[in-house]
Amino acid sequence: MKKEFNEDHTPLAYLITFRCYGTWLHGDERGSINRQHNRYGAPRITPNKTWLRHNEYSLKEEPVELSIAQRAMVTTSIKQTCEIRGWLLHAVNTRTNHVHVVVSASSGPSRILNALKANATRELREARLWGRTDSPWLDGGSKRYLWTEEQVNKAIDYVELRQGDEFPSVDDIE
Repeated sequence: MKKEFNEDHTPLAYLITFRCYGTWLHGDERGSINRQHNRYGAPRITPNKTWLRHNEYSLKEEPVELSIAQRAMVTTSIKQTCEIRGWLLHAVNTRTNHVHVVVSASSGPSRILNALKANATRELREARLWGRTDSPWLDGGSKRYLWTEEQVNKAIDYVELRQGDEFPSVDDIE
């Protein structure tokens, strides 16, 4: 029998994504999401060069692009965080401007996201790979609920094998 969700109605896993500071701003040609567009089925904000220029000008620091050493440290930190907290890490992919994680945990996705970002930042600082006083991460992040084994497997496939493809919609993961 195919497992659709846990009996207590918690998802089997989450697809967590967080971006580096300044790497995807509102107005960008890829579109973006804000509080008014952060609902299932809501369209992305359309590109707007004027708004993009305003947001670029408003940045308090330079956009963050992770080096090879920083990427390796973030990946190691995520693996350690999951191990220490007893979370099942299915996949992690640390890119130059964002991180994808597929994880099963009894904690809610916001707690997972915050722990992963905080621990990665701390490890980067301790390794002297991050010297700025601000965080390398954009506030918030994406937290997708994965209810079925098929969704989990598709998310793992996306994270491990399909980087560079357009980020999947909820329908693509379902």
